[in-house]
Amino acid sequence: MANHHSAKVRTRRNERRRQINKSRVSRIRTHVRKVEEAIESGDQKVAAEAMKKAQPEMQRGVSKGVMHKNTVSRKISRLVARIKALG
Repeated sequence: MANHHSAKVRTRRNERRRQINKSRVSRIRTHVRKVEEAIESGDQKVAAEAMKKAQPEMQRGVSKGVMHKNTVSRKISRLVARIKALG
């Protein structure tokens, strides 16, 4: 357990940040899942629309530091390739 005042403040701050980061990652996963479900349905237009909404969320995750930029870039690239393959 933290003994110093600054350490106690830091644990409170870390918990708040953890909650925020958790919700951000959850939002990203939800958007990606919607894209994958649209791809599974086979409708390219719906999948492209879902991707349009998911991409900014994923990039926001990079800028906020909850995901690595190469990871997001790879996921976007693979999703877009799958959407193109539907057409």
